[in-house]
Amino acid sequence: MTLDVPTEHAQGNNSGHSDPKFTPLSRRQAARLVHLALATAADLGLAVTYRGGASLVPRDPSESGPVLGLSNLARILSRFGEDRWPELIAEHFGHLMEQIAEGPVPPPADPERELIQRLVPRESLPPDWTADRPDFLPGLLSVPSTAVDGIVTMFLEPADLGLTWSDAERFGMANLRRLEDHVESVDHDDLRLTFVSGSAFAASRALVLDTVLRDSLHVEHTPYGVLAAVPARDTLLLHVIEDLSVIPALGLLLNVAARCHARDPGPLSPEVYLVPPGFSWHPATTVSLGHAPLRLSGELESLTKVLAHREAAR
Repeated sequence: MTLDVPTEHAQGNNSGHSDPKFTPLSRRQAARLVHLALATAADLGLAVTYRGGASLVPRDPSESGPVLGLSNLARILSRFGEDRWPELIAEHFGHLMEQIAEGPVPPPADPERELIQRLVPRESLPPDWTADRPDFLPGLLSVPSTAVDGIVTMFLEPADLGLTWSDAERFGMANLRRLEDHVESVDHDDLRLTFVSGSAFAASRALVLDTVLRDSLHVEHTPYGVLAAVPARDTLLLHVIEDLSVIPALGLLLNVAARCHARDPGPLSPEVYLVPPGFSWHPATTVSLGHAPLRLSGELESLTKVLAHREAAR
């Protein structure tokens, strides 16, 4: 079965094509962001420059200094009128300077109570560290982290905390289960999507999806599983499968996930997954030859046959 899914391409406005490094800004807006960021950094006394990546880097490559990422800042700015940008950039850099002045976040005094597992893009981590780490989903790893005063810190070497990896992950998963979600369900053409948010670990709650369904959605049993997506760090998208409405729900989820992944800070994955009752994760779609249209994955196509047979037997 194929899916004809219209994709909404995110763009800051209609002036110019979307900038590849600073989605969802246009190229003109991206240039303005870099200009304002350089001016703000200069006002703060930072000797940085822009060399075409997605960060401001030390002006003298031989000297150490802060690297100021701009990708997530671009996603934040896209939500506001450009007249607000100077104020928002100054505020953002001010927070960064405070963090730099305070120095590294100290290791947790009580790892058993403070570590929280977090989904992180593999590409954002040191390659030598990720080489032997398994993905939870393609391109996404689970990393022990802490959250202190809004600052999330990853701990890539649990041995530095006196822990084994298995202990660090066990503590992190237990504390992840204890978090509370903000849940909002949206009905669209008789389809229900659920948005789980409320913290920088909202998407990471996918690691404990059974807890989310039971405690936050108050769903005790999902005989056909759910569709799920983790487009950005602050958002987990869900649709509980009940019948063949799973097909239009998939199309809707693909569009919402693509928009969140393109626009929101902390992008993770634009893909939608089928999660059956055993909580194994499978792609919901597969790309056809020529890259269009999408097809249902084998797992989801098999499920639709079961649902069709059930409806025909009624």
